[in-house]
Amino acid sequence: MVLERYRPLIEEFEAFLAACERPLPSVVRVNTLKASVDQVREALDADGYAYESCEWHPELLRLETDHPGNSWPYVHGWIYGQEEVSALPALVLDPQPDDRVFDACAAPGSKTTQLAALMADTGTLVANDVNLGRLSALRSNAERCGVTNCVVTSKDAQTFSLGPFDDEPFDRALVDVPCSCEGTIRKNPTALDEWSLDRVTGISGVQRGILERAVQMTRAGGTVVYSTCTFAPEENEAVLDHVLGTESCRLIEFDTPLTTRPGITEWNGEQYDPSVGRAKRIYPHLNDTGGFFCAKLEVGS
Repeated sequence: MVLERYRPLIEEFEAFLAACERPLPSVVRVNTLKASVDQVREALDADGYAYESCEWHPELLRLETDHPGNSWPYVHGWIYGQEEVSALPALVLDPQPDDRVFDACAAPGSKTTQLAALMADTGTLVANDVNLGRLSALRSNAERCGVTNCVVTSKDAQTFSLGPFDDEPFDRALVDVPCSCEGTIRKNPTALDEWSLDRVTGISGVQRGILERAVQMTRAGGTVVYSTCTFAPEENEAVLDHVLGTESCRLIEFDTPLTTRPGITEWNGEQYDPSVGRAKRIYPHLNDTGGFFCAKLEVGS
């Protein structure tokens, strides 16, 4: 079993395995560009949807339905179906109004639309994705949610050019990379069917390239957030360790109300930079969510 390789990392391993076998709660995020939390609550109440607030963030609601897309608040862009823990990276990035923000792997748009709301739909938000097949979903979701500060591009994030943007660096970059998706097993039970160590190793090279380029395109003192939905150290701490050695940046601490575990500094005989311990590992049994990894970097001069 793939997950057995993580037994040495997780103290409550049996609880972890049990959580991975349970279905994932259905969660929506209130799109504050179109509605307030109170307005969404009233709309859901009127349509008879049962829900509860996620304790750690009031704009996230757990619905007692597997089909939130059937509700009129969804159709009108008041809510966005988003796995609970995936709302964390945008909050950690903390974009400000009028910022220039790069979303490196943006489709289908959950984090893009969240970033736009945090920016109050001001500044410039570049939503990029190399997968042309997913761009239609990104554009559709941005339009449905009323996002107007967004420029959609389709480039390889490893070689993205600032040329079309007057060569001006970004203030912040979100690097939520494609990964082996181990942490999505609760919503996608077949996620591990095609897992292989070769695939993990191969995709980690792409992740390194994307993160390196994002750091290079972010101004000195700017912020880059790196995240995945996998448990594999090869795709998490090892990627951070590599980029710390090739680019001018440092890992910084950040707070979250979620229960987390620190990044690991050793795996299979490999030693990582001690600062990778500032990253956060989120296991399904800790908050009844999917699995996730998140790290915050500050770009140097």
